[in-house]
Amino acid sequence: MKDFKLEVVSPNVKISDDYIESTIEYQTSHVRKLNDGKIQIAPETLSLNVRTDRKVPKLGVMLVGWGGNNGSTLTAALEANKRKLKWRKRTGVQTANWFGSITQASTVLIGHDDEGKDVHLPMNELVPMVDPDDIVLDGWDISSLNIAESMERAQVLDVALQDQLKESLSQLRPRPSIYDADFIAANQSERADNIISKPKYEQFVQIRKDIQDFKKSSGVEKVIILWTANTERFSNVEEGLNTTMFELEDSLRANKSEISPSTIFAMASIAEGCTYINGSPQNTFVPGVIELAEHHGVFIAGDDFKSGQTKLKSVLVDFLVGAGIKPVSIVSYNHLGNNDGKNLSAPQQFRSKEISKSNVVDDMVESNSILYKPNEHPDHVVVIKYVPYVGDSKRAMDEYTSEIMMGGHNTLVIHNTCEDSLLATPLILDLVIIGELCSRLHLKNNKSESSEWVSLKPVLSLLSYLCKAPLVPAGSQVVNSLFRQRAAIENILRACVGLTPNSHMALEQRFDFNRVLEQAPVPIKRVKKTANGEHIVVNGSINGNGYHH
Repeated sequence: MKDFKLEVVSPNVKISDDYIESTIEYQTSHVRKLNDGKIQIAPETLSLNVRTDRKVPKLGVMLVGWGGNNGSTLTAALEANKRKLKWRKRTGVQTANWFGSITQASTVLIGHDDEGKDVHLPMNELVPMVDPDDIVLDGWDISSLNIAESMERAQVLDVALQDQLKESLSQLRPRPSIYDADFIAANQSERADNIISKPKYEQFVQIRKDIQDFKKSSGVEKVIILWTANTERFSNVEEGLNTTMFELEDSLRANKSEISPSTIFAMASIAEGCTYINGSPQNTFVPGVIELAEHHGVFIAGDDFKSGQTKLKSVLVDFLVGAGIKPVSIVSYNHLGNNDGKNLSAPQQFRSKEISKSNVVDDMVESNSILYKPNEHPDHVVVIKYVPYVGDSKRAMDEYTSEIMMGGHNTLVIHNTCEDSLLATPLILDLVIIGELCSRLHLKNNKSESSEWVSLKPVLSLLSYLCKAPLVPAGSQVVNSLFRQRAAIENILRACVGLTPNSHMALEQRFDFNRVLEQAPVPIKRVKKTANGEHIVVNGSINGNGYHH
């Protein structure tokens, strides 16, 4: 187990060999709209216990589409970082890293020190998380190329790095996958030489056997399955077909054509008790799949990696609406030349992507009834074109036109060039690491002697930060605002170690706090750095004479 440098000194935190247990005061507000038009707000405070299992399992990750750009790049990146590889570029020597991953390359504000300066800690040092070096990969692909050949075909990584990885990655070969020409573009048929040629129910059985074989042969304790294969067209959702788990199972056995490959993978994953994450925009999670996951208590999450253009859109629209500026037209144009772009050149597959990209602004628009009338939305247009020459170096151009004061207009035009797979790959890492952590988090009521530990709901909305079209539990609010999504992850991790949510009020910097503290002891939080480099977060009270437990 990784030796953590964070120690929380508080009676509300207990650490044993097995668990980190904390007691938190969870504050929320219940709002009621009265008949006379008034708003009634009732602040609520709940005393809760949070328990985090400290034992990090040996994690296996099975990728659907292992031989694609993302799958081969993730495999290469895991190996390169594990071996701490370096290689020459035109600009100098490059060292393997995980830039773009929030678990590996971002920090969390944990408090301030004696001088009033902020102290930040790497996210993966707040609670025990899977180390990328320990992840074991396996997976499926409709192409029979080994992963070294797939890496070379993808043309994502520098050749000097590929040369160092070729020997080890050539030993990895994907298992046969499910190919259904009705769900992906016809231009993918030339790759399909490694397929499971069986009826749909037997495909489901074969995928389950593959998962069982991987567990046995690799010795992993937990498996997460993630779809990073081609975008499928949307499946029809119909009564008698897939609206319940029983309909879905019957349809699978009847070999009904409208059961998609991704849905079959999801069903097999749930049957094996494995978290399933959908990294593409299709509606894999038809109602019957969601009911199946809830019935078995297995985690599912999606949809579609939120890497470049859409992530920026969720930031920019949040900024504009929050500033009282009204976006009225959002036009997004993309062109890319990788295999994802080739598949998306087909109309039905493009429609899946268009939907996931277009819905990203909805909750932010609905949050401001001053700017927008009920059911009013900006004109939102998304265009994707396949341009082979640009390869994985995706171009995205966006025009945001907004109404400002007195009928004026403001237009922002943004050009974004990004190496698509190098943005998406760190998201895959974060999805599986945070997804695994979610299985070790539990909550209960601190005031009830008989209460039992409750796990997260099967639909993992906590992973919304990483997905364009966040899947949320029934009755829950979809949140697309990137700031709120990131804050949810950060504050839940803080709660695991007994820290309150970051409010950013910083009252001690905005008021004469010495005078305030002289009046009565108040709770505060201080961060001290010990001689051996440990960060100690101290919860207690302080008066004019200094800190007291």
